Amino acid sequence: MEARLLAEFLKVRRDALTPGEVGLPGAGRRRTPGLRREEVAALAGMSTDYYTRLEQQRATAVPSEAVLRALTRALRLSRDERDHLYRLTGHRVPERHTDDRHVAPALLSALDALTDIPAQVMTDLGATLVQNALARAVFGPPTGDGPEASFVYRWFRDPAARDGYPVEDHAAQSRALVADLRAAATRRRDAPAEALVARLLAESAEFAALWKLHDVAVLRHRYKRIRHPEVGLLEFDCQFLLDEERAQLLAIFSPLPGTPTAERLTLLALAHDAVG
Repeated sequence: MEARLLAEFLKVRRDALTPGEVGLPGAGRRRTPGLRREEVAALAGMSTDYYTRLEQQRATAVPSEAVLRALTRALRLSRDERDHLYRLTGHRVPERHTDDRHVAPALLSALDALTDIPAQVMTDLGATLVQNALARAVFGPPTGDGPEASFVYRWFRDPAARDGYPVEDHAAQSRALVADLRAAATRRRDAPAEALVARLLAESAEFAALWKLHDVAVLRHRYKRIRHPEVGLLEFDCQFLLDEERAQLLAIFSPLPGTPTAERLTLLALAHDAVG
């Protein structure tokens, strides 16, 4: 690990950011440019002491890949900058055509601005990468690894995944998920997509039957209903914004006008301390 270069790189990237760029409130005049160390640490989900040791070349072990992914998001690094961070720490750079965990800074910035409605960044295979507080309150945190991280997989393999959806919506949801997955799998033609489809074909008769229909439709807009155990029925007008490479999307869940969803989201936010 090149500790000196790593420390310099982290400090330069920290100094280049403003609180507003990462969704933090302004704190008046600052004596130094950019973010404070404790702010970066909080964004990355690590202790201020650990982050400080990285910047001061006092870390005794090489940061794990999980730490690097967290720093990449906290510092809004581009893919090139992310790759540089991996090289400085001696880790193998993720292959770009198979790595979909790097969230584009533009999507993160858009997510940071959405504090009053649920929003989350997902891969085109249905794995949630990052959420705002309201999305966690509505949908729960990301779960699983590999194919199990995909909501599509859980929908067809875990009955509990359907608990929050009205039964009368299940058929339409199943068909939409399969159509979107076919579009993503054909576009990607990579190992993660092939593994996900293969497992679903082998493990779900419902999925296999729908796959034979050859429906293809990229999710861009949907009406979605969620039965939340705490506040009842939530109805959303959902927009899905794709990144440039079409490997990730920002899902935005706007309360459907004329329904009590907005008021119920407010109650949910208060209950989960998710007020923006």
